[in-house]
Amino acid sequence: MDVTGIARLATTMAETGTRQEVGLTVLKKAQDVQASTATALLEAIPPTTPATSSNLPSHLGTRINTTA
Repeated sequence: MDVTGIARLATTMAETGTRQEVGLTVLKKAQDVQASTATALLEAIPPTTPATSSNLPSHLGTRINTTA
């Protein structure tokens, strides 16, 4: 292997390492964006109301039929 072949190989290896670092950085940034979006979506869900304050009559949902 001549000197230019060694230099070309070293340059290619350096470029590959840089590309991998950039790709990994972009992946991490995308994961951060997804995490913040998921958090925002979860926080946007309105809290559930208890069954007693719903539009159902007060006698519904107070007993469990265990013989069915």
